[in-house]
Amino acid sequence: MDKVQLGKSDLEISPIVFGAWAIGGWMWGGTDDKLALEAMKAGYDLGVTSIDTAPIYGLGHSEKVVGKFIKEVGRENVEILTKYGWNWKMDKGEYVMDGAEPGGPSQKVYSYAGKDGIRMEVEDSLRRLGIDYIDLYQIHRPDATTPIEETMEEMEKLKKEGKIRAVGVSNHNVALMKKAMAVTELASTQSPYSMVYRKIEKDILPFSIENNIGILAYSPLQRGLLTGKITADYEFGEGDHRPRTKFFKEPNRSRTNQFLQLIKPIAEDHGVTLAQLVINWTVQRDGITAALVGARNAKQAEENAKSLSFELSNEEVNEINSQLEKVVIDHDV
Repeated sequence: MDKVQLGKSDLEISPIVFGAWAIGGWMWGGTDDKLALEAMKAGYDLGVTSIDTAPIYGLGHSEKVVGKFIKEVGRENVEILTKYGWNWKMDKGEYVMDGAEPGGPSQKVYSYAGKDGIRMEVEDSLRRLGIDYIDLYQIHRPDATTPIEETMEEMEKLKKEGKIRAVGVSNHNVALMKKAMAVTELASTQSPYSMVYRKIEKDILPFSIENNIGILAYSPLQRGLLTGKITADYEFGEGDHRPRTKFFKEPNRSRTNQFLQLIKPIAEDHGVTLAQLVINWTVQRDGITAALVGARNAKQAEENAKSLSFELSNEEVNEINSQLEKVVIDHDV
């Protein structure tokens, strides 16, 4: 799997990025660290060398598991993408929600990206990950209590100190991206993007293309819905947040599954799964640098990594897009 350059930075990443949200456990019905490590290794063996995590994923648990994996394969062989701006150690900023590490006590989580918070978070992440620099450091979500210019000034300092290589934003609109760019170079924006959720096509995607900012598309499988496995009788585990989201509620779940059946022959012609077809389509979209895809076990990780092993023809892409326009789901959610 050939690596791709991330925006104007000197950072190269794999076009399939291992998304480590689920292995944090919280909001995903728990986790199994052994299976998580096996999943990362399976993807790595097939060229998935980039891992995206965050402190909030299991309140540090995801980063700890990723840290174990880094020790296994060597720091020089992986690209580590993590985030800051949501923490449970400072009661500054805005209260967001309660969270917990698997088996741990509930903690209040705050949105805060002030300089003191960033300093605390970067050191905590480096310690949990067991590394001395982060390849891409991303603000998780906008902080309404801190000017983004202040936040980006601290990013510039971290770059000069060698603690981070590149700066990214996540879940930020174009107006905030412009403010950030006035202070530091943005390598990327991480945004939700899938066949059934294409809101960024209105502004973030064209703006990023124009300014050579990489786009990391997260939830390209819409948290598993676009695999075709979330049927009407699917049983979600305790603590799984997905049934509460719009895309998993009816009639959207049924409409999506009907669409997937219509494009399934294309997947069968290539000898791939629906999930692989969906990921391939996503990475082929103009402006998309990489797709962030999670995996709970080695088999899922292997399937994700092989998603770019085939090429869709223009006719097949047009057929997928034609069927997709018939799916009645509000992309502006």
